[in-house]
Amino acid sequence: MSTRPPLTLKGSERLKAELQRLKTEDRPQIIQAIATAREHGDLKENAEYHAAREQQSFCEGRIKELESTLSMAQVIDVVAVGAMNPGKVVFGATVELEAVETGETITYQIVGDIEADIKHNRVAVSSPIARAMIGKEEGDVAVVQAPSGKREYEIVAVSYQ
Repeated sequence: MSTRPPLTLKGSERLKAELQRLKTEDRPQIIQAIATAREHGDLKENAEYHAAREQQSFCEGRIKELESTLSMAQVIDVVAVGAMNPGKVVFGATVELEAVETGETITYQIVGDIEADIKHNRVAVSSPIARAMIGKEEGDVAVVQAPSGKREYEIVAVSYQ
């Protein structure tokens, strides 16, 4: 029995925009690059042709991955979830944490695996830090098993955006 992977509403919109860009901008550019490279002659030793074909393969693979994910995902409206669980950390929550040892603060949003992006402080629901926070409330301490050992974070604030 398979479960539908969760995806935030904003994450769904970002993935749809990426899919649209891949289909309407990237794919036609790659097709044009392949056609141009073919005009240069012998395909066996044509680096431009092979690079364009490889780029086409990556693009088509990403399109299939996005289409599959979007068709199977359970899209969750984070604001509605937050209204039902004020102050509690659940999927979609934006959580402000303070490291117990250092006092350093960081904010993460708990999102679906495919939309996780640490550069934008979006952590996957399956990640150790998200698993440590799920079910906790403001003021609780989450203990995360990190490669360097256990780290403790106090949950300072929970919001849904």
